[in-house]
Amino acid sequence: MTFNTVCAQQSDEHVVLSFAATAADVLRFAKIDRIGRDVQGELSGFQRPQVAAHIREIRDYLEKPNSVLPNPIVVAFTDGVRVEPLDGGLARLHIDMSNGAPGLVVDGQQRLSALADVDRSFQIFVSVLICRDEAELRRQFVLINNTKPLPKSLIYELLPTVDDLPARLSRRSTAADITARLNFENTALKGRIKQHTMPDGMIADTVMQKVIMESLTNGMLRETIKGHKGVERSVRLVSNFFEAVKQTFHSDWHGHTPATSRLLHGAGIQALGDVMEVLAARADARSVEEFRSGLECLKGKTAWTSGDWNFDGEVRRWKSLQNVNRDVALLKHYLVGLVKVDQRQRRKAGPAPLLEREPARG
Repeated sequence: MTFNTVCAQQSDEHVVLSFAATAADVLRFAKIDRIGRDVQGELSGFQRPQVAAHIREIRDYLEKPNSVLPNPIVVAFTDGVRVEPLDGGLARLHIDMSNGAPGLVVDGQQRLSALADVDRSFQIFVSVLICRDEAELRRQFVLINNTKPLPKSLIYELLPTVDDLPARLSRRSTAADITARLNFENTALKGRIKQHTMPDGMIADTVMQKVIMESLTNGMLRETIKGHKGVERSVRLVSNFFEAVKQTFHSDWHGHTPATSRLLHGAGIQALGDVMEVLAARADARSVEEFRSGLECLKGKTAWTSGDWNFDGEVRRWKSLQNVNRDVALLKHYLVGLVKVDQRQRRKAGPAPLLEREPARG
């Protein structure tokens, strides 16, 4: 196989080329050498296993007629290739296919696997690195794939500005939009959420997004978001709840950080998210006063900043609660249980319905 390429001047020890080709062509001259061990336990290959969900997500995007993929597939060769220099920084790459595919995919295996199933004419950029031996190839693989990824906080904050996202990211995008509005608009949480653009915030943005995503999936925001000005109304509802939290637990909120108060901690915020849903469903709470009324039953029964929690006989120091599944579940069960008992008692204490008088018998 022969390709006309652009030759990049990068290192005296390496030849780096770039050209365009279809996924089918790439898979003819390069293979994906997935990591594994033989019966003696010796390591072979270096690529991570395929991730089916990720590949399917890429494929769904690439099947759209307006899709683009500027990220190149990186292929390395140790032999089986010959570079013919041309004028103007160009070169012709000759790939010897007599012994099979001589190249190895160093980066982009998921993209390449997705493209192999796309039923359309689509070229991708291929960056070629010619290495002196297998050891150098592995070293380049580690260096290329060991760059620091973008912080999730930055990616999630950018999501609301991006259209035509996969379903998984679309849900996160809506939650990220509501979270950003809570942080930058006139709400109870203004300036309190730590984001890439608000590094001084204290409540983790990913935790707040998780609470909102759960509500959007199966909570009070599921229908709210669909109505007129759904995002604005959703922001206001969440803000009303946390305003009620701030008023109910004033001394545990103001002047504190997640390290000094579990009210601002990931475990506390997630547990309060469940409390919000219970009050919205059972008490039809929507306003600050309605939420605050429902939270009154928790006063004197929490250990946000000092003391001990008593979870059905399991005593935990206030600061021992961590943002791990077991601790979050313990706190959720405890707080939601108290709120549900209070709501049942309120219903029992309510005025009995008037009985209809039986008509007089003549």
